[in-house]
Amino acid sequence: MKNGFVRIAAAAPRIAVADTENNAKAIIDMAKAAESKDVCALVLPELSLTACTCGDLFAFPTLQKGAEDALKCILSETKDLKLVFTVGLPVKVNGVLCNCIAVAQKGSILGLVPKTTADRQFAAFAGSTEISFCGQTVKVSPDLIFSCETVPGFAFSVTFADEVFSEKALKKAPVLLCASARPELAGEGTFVRKTLETRTALSHCAIVYAAAGLGESTQDFVFSGRSLIAENGTLQAENAPFTEDMTYADIDVQLLNAETDGEIIPFNLPVKELNLCRRMRKNPFIPEEKEALRERCAEILNMQVAGLVKRLSHIHCQNAVLGLSGGLDSTLALIVTVHAFDALGLPRNNIHTATMPCFGTTARTKNNAMLLAEAYGCELKEISIASAVKQHFADIGQDMGNHDVTFENAQARERTQVLMDMANQCGGIVIGTGDLSELALGFATYNGDHMSMYGVNASVPKTVIRKVVEYEASNLEGKVGEVLRDVIATPVSPELLPPKEGGEIAQKTEDIVGPYELHDFFLYYLIGKRYSPKKVYRLALYKLGEQFDSETIKKWLRTFVWRFFAQQFKRSCLPDGPKVGSVSLSPRGDFMMPSDAVSRLWIREIEEL
Repeated sequence: MKNGFVRIAAAAPRIAVADTENNAKAIIDMAKAAESKDVCALVLPELSLTACTCGDLFAFPTLQKGAEDALKCILSETKDLKLVFTVGLPVKVNGVLCNCIAVAQKGSILGLVPKTTADRQFAAFAGSTEISFCGQTVKVSPDLIFSCETVPGFAFSVTFADEVFSEKALKKAPVLLCASARPELAGEGTFVRKTLETRTALSHCAIVYAAAGLGESTQDFVFSGRSLIAENGTLQAENAPFTEDMTYADIDVQLLNAETDGEIIPFNLPVKELNLCRRMRKNPFIPEEKEALRERCAEILNMQVAGLVKRLSHIHCQNAVLGLSGGLDSTLALIVTVHAFDALGLPRNNIHTATMPCFGTTARTKNNAMLLAEAYGCELKEISIASAVKQHFADIGQDMGNHDVTFENAQARERTQVLMDMANQCGGIVIGTGDLSELALGFATYNGDHMSMYGVNASVPKTVIRKVVEYEASNLEGKVGEVLRDVIATPVSPELLPPKEGGEIAQKTEDIVGPYELHDFFLYYLIGKRYSPKKVYRLALYKLGEQFDSETIKKWLRTFVWRFFAQQFKRSCLPDGPKVGSVSLSPRGDFMMPSDAVSRLWIREIEEL
């Protein structure tokens, strides 16, 4: 339960119709099994203590008393358990029979939640009261919120399936434990799954759903015991129907921001660190399913194109200028620009590209830049900047043999000057190539590649850039597709230092700042989700621990945090560019941070790991 993770389970124990003694034993066994798995909260189906298919037997005092006696037995046998769990049973409330869910912990009933709709056997209940039940004074209300005092942010309400499907319960608490008596029908699984994903996405909550299962009467229906857990639009866990399998997942209550609206019932849980059981992607910006990935790449590309189309049409501009390095970022910027010009009906030779070789340029990247411009039908200039940079070094007294930051940045700034002046010549705008990952790390030369007139990649992470270029390549045949695939295979590099012998790239970005797979993970959770460094580190170990050891993750997490704070001044004056994903660092509303903020608290937390 540390770092905001709470393990919650749903299950449908095998029961017998109207056999409350048998059913009590099954519930006790299920509660003990859940506790052994470090479950904090367990939801069981509607009327789980009697079976939901008792029909008019619910009206018989014998069954009602049998249910109360069975619940007393459950409370006695689970008084040493720490988890909170639900039990569904019929209860007389102020003289009328109600379909209720008892919330139990440590031998006590924390509250009774009645159903608010009536049917043949049960009355509807609204309002709030207290009754004597199982030898205890118990609060009865459909609006009870059970709030854990030892786990900040963990509060849940208990509801019935028809209320969740009709949106009645969605604004009660961040976590909803949903008890269901829905029978299994063809298509039921798809309906429930999509409903829970949609509801949790819209309300920023989690729903833990348990439907009636094995042992229910099959006189007219069958019951599958379907259990699902959804959080913020993502299905975290699901069991196989017609089994007694317990379904559990670690819900991140810090991710949930649904408002709590009801009467608070406090409870406590021991706080311990879980061995995480949670569905999440190792590459959080990239869908795992092949078709979903293609759809995402198409969406991103379309949004980038739409942004550039709007800007070009608004300023009545028919020319664009961009530098082609033969790397991923400038390749995607070119792809976006080509599609935008096609959409506007502008000739592609109005896209003025320049490859500007200098001291670190390799034959591979230079050739790819030239081939791309030719394949897409764009105008290309080869402009060596070596002489201009050498003259600049002579002017400022920079030793050519000193390969320091001045040596590197002078090249980047000279390239930007060339592009800006080319834009003036043709009446066009410079298309920015820098991506979101580089912006987060500040891995850009201030007033060099940092600057443009419209940055189409500004909110696209490096890991996604690669996928979008792959998507474009998959749609094209011939030379252009071949060149795109070679660009994808080329190591990421600014190519500002002289190549190795044999012409290989000497300066690999990921050797300098760390793997982009890690940095994009940090970007998504540390900045996008506002997680603490300790929590991000734990999640990185969970999803990327087989690929990177703990010290490597810690090292690059520290690098990310230090660079993110130190380089904010570069993001404070970013060019315009479209937001295409959930994380953006635009200073115009998405992420506002002063350039002189201090990273000490975040760094200290990392050093304590």
